[in-house]
Amino acid sequence: MSMTVEATERAQTWAAPAHGREAWMAIAYFGPLMLLCWLILPNNIFVDLATSFMLKNRLHATASEVAAFRLITAVPVYCAFAFGLARDVWNPFHMRDRGFLILFGSATFFLFAALAILPLSVFGLTVGVFLAMVSFRFVAAALNGLTALLGQEKAMSGRLAAVMQGTAMTASVVGGFAGGAVAQLLTPSATFALFAVLALGVAAFGLLRPDAVFRNVYALPLAKGTDFFGDLRRLVRHRPIYAPILMAATWNFAPGLSTPLQYYMTNTLHASDAVFGAFNGIFFASYLPTILLYAWLCRRVKLNRLIWWATFITVPQLVPMAFIHTGSEALIWAVPMGLMGGLFVAAVFDLAMRSCPAGLQGSLMMLVDGFYILSLRASDVVGSAIYDADPKNGFLWCVIATVVLYAAILPMIWLIPSHVMANADGEPHAVLEPDVPAEPAAARI
Repeated sequence: MSMTVEATERAQTWAAPAHGREAWMAIAYFGPLMLLCWLILPNNIFVDLATSFMLKNRLHATASEVAAFRLITAVPVYCAFAFGLARDVWNPFHMRDRGFLILFGSATFFLFAALAILPLSVFGLTVGVFLAMVSFRFVAAALNGLTALLGQEKAMSGRLAAVMQGTAMTASVVGGFAGGAVAQLLTPSATFALFAVLALGVAAFGLLRPDAVFRNVYALPLAKGTDFFGDLRRLVRHRPIYAPILMAATWNFAPGLSTPLQYYMTNTLHASDAVFGAFNGIFFASYLPTILLYAWLCRRVKLNRLIWWATFITVPQLVPMAFIHTGSEALIWAVPMGLMGGLFVAAVFDLAMRSCPAGLQGSLMMLVDGFYILSLRASDVVGSAIYDADPKNGFLWCVIATVVLYAAILPMIWLIPSHVMANADGEPHAVLEPDVPAEPAAARI
């Protein structure tokens, strides 16, 4: 797919690529905010571990009850698109994304504060965490939408994708180790008080307005939409959105991870729960070097090459798990396995940011996020069924299925319009359809 010279010239006038101090100031804003959001995200490992231990140890819930709790409280995640669309069409306090951070960061604070005060019960915990999940989905939509918008306007989607995924992996490592410690050392009231303080920190970020991020960010055509139904039509017809959704969902559909891996390591390899926890910590931490490498490469190599490299490298990511014989070997192989995933996860979110239609950054980013998480949950169910059907070789079949699915990502790259991948980070990204209105639509309220 090629753009006309006129459309390309218009696209290049929409953005002033960020370099030097301006780029670093934007990263300095998003880095701490993203890390804070990943830590307090109710479905992420930090909050999830703490609440699941409350159910298990304090309320004596069964495994089935804990699973039901996770299923119910995760429902808002599967409706992620609705929150993204709300971000794109609603303007709380006339502050756009900052308004979402203030309003829903504060709402999450009050919800966690209420859980800290009220007596602990299964019903109260389920309702409270569910409402916190709803509230924080709006925060996630605002953060993802703003990140994608700035990534397009400042031609720094690759660097921001690296920040997004780097902070996500850091939060997973910190949360994995801290979640269990918090459950052991703090009472439920103190734990929810800690979560409330973190949520208040998110709201406080909404009071900040650094020029490197917010100067004219909503004034350019990339931030403009039409009306509600017009936006929906544009989203469906925007060809670039489909590849990142499919690629992210397929990559996260990994039957060889989660429950099958846990049972394989603890039952077949006779590794302890502590070894399995350490494996996850090492695995997620090992993503960080190649995510940082992506931040360096994306400014020097065009995305059309980077995404092929990243996909080829990630296809055999889980192959070593089929050949380990002890928990110690698993800890060693966790390092190269994590390294093989870093480039791809950064590349696919770089692609997602570049692929957003004008004014619908929240909608697409939350679509990617929703399918990404739904795919993980579905793959866990499928993987567990495969493992249970053949306890002796079930994990091997899970690994084979994962490798085949990862290989299926390669032909999906052909779905990406060539102009979306034609530039390196720091060069103008000509990704927007040329018929975007020059002024905000009246539907923006």
